[in-house]
Amino acid sequence: MNCRQITTFTVNGNAYPKTCKIPVTKEADEPRHLESGVLNLYPQTTFQEIEGFGGAMTESSAYLFLKMDEAVRKAALEEYFGKNGNHTRFVRVHMDSCDFSLEEYAAVEDPIADPELATFSIKRDQKYIIPMLKEAMAISKEPLEVLLSPWSPPAAWKTPPKKQQNDLAVYGALFGFEVEPVDYTKPSRCNGGSLKPEYYGAWAKYLVKFVQAYLDEGIPVTMMSIQNESIAATNWDSCVWTAGEQKTFLRDYLYPEFEKAGLTKQVGIYIWDHNKERVLEYAQEILDEETMSMVEGIAFHWYSGDHFEAVDLTKKCYPDKILMSSECCALHEPGKAGITGLFGDPKLPETVETEDAFAYAHDLIGNLNAGMNRWIDWNLIVDKNGGPRHVPSGFAAPMIANEDGTYRKNLTFDFIAHFSRYILPGAKRIGFSKCDAEIEMTAAQNVDGSIVAVILNKTRTDCQYAIRLEGNVIRIRIPAYTLSTIVIEPQQEEKKK
Repeated sequence: MNCRQITTFTVNGNAYPKTCKIPVTKEADEPRHLESGVLNLYPQTTFQEIEGFGGAMTESSAYLFLKMDEAVRKAALEEYFGKNGNHTRFVRVHMDSCDFSLEEYAAVEDPIADPELATFSIKRDQKYIIPMLKEAMAISKEPLEVLLSPWSPPAAWKTPPKKQQNDLAVYGALFGFEVEPVDYTKPSRCNGGSLKPEYYGAWAKYLVKFVQAYLDEGIPVTMMSIQNESIAATNWDSCVWTAGEQKTFLRDYLYPEFEKAGLTKQVGIYIWDHNKERVLEYAQEILDEETMSMVEGIAFHWYSGDHFEAVDLTKKCYPDKILMSSECCALHEPGKAGITGLFGDPKLPETVETEDAFAYAHDLIGNLNAGMNRWIDWNLIVDKNGGPRHVPSGFAAPMIANEDGTYRKNLTFDFIAHFSRYILPGAKRIGFSKCDAEIEMTAAQNVDGSIVAVILNKTRTDCQYAIRLEGNVIRIRIPAYTLSTIVIEPQQEEKKK
């Protein structure tokens, strides 16, 4: 077998990947029994299929890509979707406006005056998002799959918002304050509020029309979640649902509309689509003998912490459901500590971006080991202020649009690559054991037989190990504060077997 190690070092916040070949020896030739400093890989013990990685083509991201010169834009999209890029396979798209839209908008401007939805139009999506999706599809190494997620029904169908009671630590300190006065007597797209039950049927028809419109454009929609962040009353587009309300909506309105439209075999429905701490409870409340077949998978976000145990429990309770991390991002503007750089301890930009990258790697490893099948990041690209968006402040992303029309990648982009470029669609997570808590790791075997181990060293100490694999030994060094990917490829004759 052949083995190589890709290790990314960080210097002043910049990524410096280094690739080297590593010798493989027979364990029988070792001078003594290996007992200490061992990492075991067990390819005969397999777990979930890992289907791929992705990001979100928000209106803000699409707008930034379209502002670039054609050659620069193509290069940026190649970084994500090209043969030598990050193998981005899954793309999330918001239905109507979200916080990363240039303004609030909806496919039907006045649903009360137009209850039949005759004026429904996705012309706004055709301006920014759909052109960029089509360019990505033309470049993509893998067939793309699109996840559609609604942030809010039309305001006219909702109840007025209630006073926000969100955890400030989840959405950032800024969002604990009312940046603009909120009218708690009138419904709006923002600040929460709930869909009135009398409009459940109309909203189901609206969502189906949206999915069909995208399919008519040739966009490969294969997934739709019922609601983004079901319990978040944020000062951007949002709608609050209880699990019981979502279950009623799914069972009595949405799924029947999917059946009428012939979408049930083409587009999978996903529930929850919010933070991991409640993923199991919502699944248990929504899924029963009647609704089980209506739901393809369960989506979750990372903003409330690790909760890898909750993901693991959900996988064990629902082993046939696809588990998908559908959104994550750092809660600060690019290169600034804290929301808008005003909160938290002052830090250098490179320190903040390094911490972001290590947080991504930690979350990816933990989710994969807990049973995750698909992973989707938030914005593919933002500007230097973490936008543009129709509400104040902004959040970081793996790619930043510069003011001169160019772009830069930060360390998070390179850390994602350690997973997405080497753990290929169809890979199976495999068993492993490690000798200490100095590192975090996960391992998978690709369809071609190659084995990939991703190892994170968050300590300030270099670590050395001996990987044991089917009678072979691979000695590796994991430098301090780095992320490494070990790729072990069988020789040609082994592949043929």
